[in-house]
Amino acid sequence: MSTAIAERSWRVVVPHHARGARLARHRLAAELGEAISASLLADAIAVLAELVGNAIRHADPLPGDVVRVAWWLRGDEQHETVTVQVTDGGAGDRTPVMRAAGADAVDGRGLRIVVALADHWGVERDGLGQTVWAQLHAERSEDNAESNCLA
Repeated sequence: MSTAIAERSWRVVVPHHARGARLARHRLAAELGEAISASLLADAIAVLAELVGNAIRHADPLPGDVVRVAWWLRGDEQHETVTVQVTDGGAGDRTPVMRAAGADAVDGRGLRIVVALADHWGVERDGLGQTVWAQLHAERSEDNAESNCLA
């Protein structure tokens, strides 16, 4: 017995500005809204928003004052996996790390949210910048397996 696997991928460029995070969230929701479960979509949107927000706040832009955003969807009858990645110009020799945030702090929780929602995450660097990625997995329920078919 073979299991069919389907894949989709997208790449977009958004401004290195607060509106870039909003544009990325809306595009991800529009592209994957009918393809994956609502809970996985909500988690993927939250993770992407944190990664884009962190790129805007803590890293330099890519040439053209932009951030590159990509996501991949892979699924079969039992599982669905979304991988999101954000590429920016890097922040010198600093690598993204989780910060301690007090109860009254207004920021500092971004990577903690990513760690809580994603199954895996990491950072890759090359000569042009850095990419922070996260992978989220979900099992398909009987109810959404047919309605959220990737094919």
